[in-house]
Amino acid sequence: MPVSDLSDSTQNYLKMIWGIKEHSSGPVTASALVARSGLRKSSVSDALKRLAAAGLVEHQPYGAIELTELGRGYALEVIRRHRLIETFLVETLGYRWDQVHDEAEVLEHAVSDFLVERLDAFLAYPRRDPHGDPIPSAQGEIEELLPLTLADLPADQGKLELLVERISDADPDLLRRLAALGVGPGSRLRLSGQQEGQVLLSLLPSQGREPDQGREEAFSLSLHEARALTVSYLP
Repeated sequence: MPVSDLSDSTQNYLKMIWGIKEHSSGPVTASALVARSGLRKSSVSDALKRLAAAGLVEHQPYGAIELTELGRGYALEVIRRHRLIETFLVETLGYRWDQVHDEAEVLEHAVSDFLVERLDAFLAYPRRDPHGDPIPSAQGEIEELLPLTLADLPADQGKLELLVERISDADPDLLRRLAALGVGPGSRLRLSGQQEGQVLLSLLPSQGREPDQGREEAFSLSLHEARALTVSYLP
């Protein structure tokens, strides 16, 4: 059965379960789905029962939620649609990266499999979306990112040089602020520490810039904002 034959609600639940697991090392719980969706706990519980009956998740009351192989396949198909659409909107239609999430939420349920594959080819088979999230392949393969955020780094670890891997699209205001600073996936940052609940950072010059353009741009993020940036260590 193609993913388009699933209800929009089922698709959204599968995508949420995958998304929570993708960006956290902890278990996916009903409480986490309630927090993510904004729905009542009873509605989420009923949905989980339906997903389990359809063979899409494994879940015992008060236990962790795991996607079955079938559920994982469908989840990755929905995520593939969403992230390819976001990429198309930014790269081809000139959307800003803070504008695309809600549009993709609607369009991902409406496009055909044929259109998804044409989008992928038209965009030259991108590996990441505008926020740095990996795009699943047509075969269901996806790059795994370590769930390391700026907020996870010890405040007393000293200066570190980091690469921005992805930025959560949950806060459009933060995306606009980071865009104004020139910070996005692929940016190189220096972490200087924390002070009064703020993470102190500098944007390192892009590789290949002229020496007189190499000034570091200092800025800070709250710990809450720092959780939106997934990073890796630069050598």
